[in-house]
Order: sequence, then C-alpha cells, then structure tokens
Amino acid sequence: QAPESFPPLWNEAAVRVLRGRMKGIQGHCNSCYMDVALFSLFSCTSVLDSMLFKPFPLCDRNVQSILRDEIVNPLRKTGFVRAGSVMHLREQLTEKGQFSSFTNAEKDPEEFLNLIMQQILGIEPLLKLQSEKRKEQQDGYCHQIIMDKREDLVVPEVQQLVEHSFLASELKLMEIPSCFIIQMPRFGKEYKMFSKIIPSLELDVTDLLLDSPRECCVCGSVATLECA
Repeated sequence: QAPESFPPLWNEAAVRVLRGRMKGIQGHCNSCYMDVALFSLFSCTSVLDSMLFKPFPLCDRNVQSILRDEIVNPLRKTGFVRAGSVMHLREQLTEKGQFSSFTNAEKDPEEFLNLIMQQILGIEPLLKLQSEKRKEQQDGYCHQIIMDKREDLVVPEVQQLVEHSFLASELKLMEIPSCFIIQMPRFGKEYKMFSKIIPSLELDVTDLLLDSPRECCVCGSVATLECA
C-alpha cells in the first residue's frame, strides 16, 4: 500500500516507471477488463483524481481508500499493482453491486465504470449525449464504440472510430466533456474487429458537438447544412 499521494506519470518518468517486466496491473481470474480500465484512468492522467479524494454525496469511503491507497498510488509510485489489491476492490464491488460475479467473471468495462462511478462514488455523469433520431438526452460515463466492420479501416485511429461510431449511432455531444472515456471495439476472448488501433494523442470533437458553428468545406463561411 502507498498511503501518501503520488501524481500521475508523465513523459520520461512514465516510460521509466511503467516499462518492463512485472509492470502494470497484475491480471488474475478474468480481471483484464478492470485492470485496463484502472490503468487507463489513473496511470498517466489526473482528470479523475476527484474519485480518489472528494467526498461525494453517495461516496463509499472504504472503496475510495482501496482504489487510492492499494491501486492508484502504488501504480504511480512503482509502476506495479499486485492482483490481490484488485481482488480486494472486486470483493467490495461484489458486496455493493447487484451482481455476485465481480470476483471471478469477465465483465463489460462499462458495467464496472457505471457501478463504481454512479452507485458507489455518486459522481455526476461525464457525458451528455443527444440522439438525433429520438431527440432525447442520454447521460453516461463512457462511450462504447459501435460500428459495422469496414474494409477500408485496417489499422484505424481512435479519431476515425469515434467519428464513425457517432455517425452510425446518430449521436451528438451536448457539451464538451471534462473527461471522454471511450471503449474500443476490441474486447472479448473470441472476436477482435481490429488487430491494432492507433491512439490519437488529441481528439477533435468539433463535428460531434450539437449545434456547434462549423466551417463550410466549400466556401469557408459558417455552415448552414450538414451532410452525414
């Protein structure tokens, strides 16, 4: 455990601390969905550090301390988290959640995020989406990329996948999210839609925003029509 707080890892420090054998979060008993979610959310960014410290209205302080002292701080300090620490968190989630299989079964990352952010910590939704077809608001904590297989996308970038997913689902962002968690279409034991996905180091959400003024691609003036 590391009860003192450590900042997220950046640049050369991230490479030095996280690269090599016995680094990252140790997998055990179908924990991969949780391991990769926790690593992505906390190893190199502080955008969700409020989850570790802020006393939210519904906050379970025991789960919060396990997350902070047994997982995030050791990951940032030494680059390694043992499987027992994640199992401790999984046991608490099983106890608090509606399902009894968080300790042994592979779950969907979105299910894990919804449980820990909404029901256990009581965080407000990070994403506000609107369905263009139904004209209704959808609040959530992450966006799962859903799209048909495209032969022209062999090794896609995250930017391309997000745009295709929003277009296929007819969704728009109602506002720029403070944190945009995206689940890639590469999960499960059997099927992988793409062998590799290139991370986009920056994400342009201009065309994904609802009622955002945009430039006409023909004349350069403010656009009045949009062609999907």
